[in-house]
Amino acid sequence: MVDMEMKKSENVLNAFRESGKRTHLLGNLQTGVIIALDMEGRLFTVLDGMVLNRLNHDAIIGQSTRASYLNPGGDTLWPAPEGTALGYQYSTGNWRVSPSVTSARYMVILSDENNAVIVAETDLVNNQGMGIPVLLKREINIEPVQGEITVNAIESITYIGHKPLSRTECLLSPWTLCQFDSGEGCEVIFPDTGHASVWDLYDQEKETEILRQGEISRVQTDGSQRFQIALGTDAPWIEYHDPRNGLTVRRTANPIAEDYSYIDIRDVSPGIMPDTRGVRYSIYSDTDNFMEIEAAGGCPETILPDTELKLAVTTKYSKHSLVCNSL
Repeated sequence: MVDMEMKKSENVLNAFRESGKRTHLLGNLQTGVIIALDMEGRLFTVLDGMVLNRLNHDAIIGQSTRASYLNPGGDTLWPAPEGTALGYQYSTGNWRVSPSVTSARYMVILSDENNAVIVAETDLVNNQGMGIPVLLKREINIEPVQGEITVNAIESITYIGHKPLSRTECLLSPWTLCQFDSGEGCEVIFPDTGHASVWDLYDQEKETEILRQGEISRVQTDGSQRFQIALGTDAPWIEYHDPRNGLTVRRTANPIAEDYSYIDIRDVSPGIMPDTRGVRYSIYSDTDNFMEIEAAGGCPETILPDTELKLAVTTKYSKHSLVCNSL
């Protein structure tokens, strides 16, 4: 059961202060974004004084360890891929969110009422044991209007190492995961671009059911099954519906540069080589009653020193009576 009192924006800020973790506020406590600078630079979007994203209070007051990852919720920037031989979450042999992500401390380098740029320096270690020094940067802009708020973000990872990295030894792209409480009646819709452009990222017996109605595809995120599905290059947007709270969230990612290509972001064993199919969007649903709408960027054939890998994403949050078939 979600504790709505804990999701009041004022209470969220107080929890961060009491835990000694820094935040930065865009807009205000009625309509804005709380940026958790000491908690992976995560964004918590606020409308009508309430945080709309999933929020894990234990993550605010606690600390993730190798034995236990406290998933904070919100909207975060991670390096992709997750698994495969070139991923970033199996460098110890077992799945973990690495300290390069959980211990990154962001600094605000530019800000005004509706804009902020935050940066953190860290060293990634991929599943081959290669160290990759990077700057993580999130350029955030908000557009608040009555009953909705749009969060525009340019997510980037800049390689600051001294030697070129080929695609066969290093895959890297910005990957942004936007998390929500979910349950009965909740779903994600997206334009139907054909069966070949939508696929399961988990190897499991029960295939994720995708309902196609005319030009729209929909998948239930009701917590009954853990799954992650991928959408290929042709998908223009994905949209989360939570009818319990009258919440609609549409996520749109800009196309990547022509000399880049999307990559395999799967959570699989480090003994598996990356697939050639690239992911533009993904949808994750967990049996712990939360879900994510995700967008991933691209990677060039060679990552040169000072290459900035960018992904521009727009996330529009609306609170109203849900109209499921609206485009």
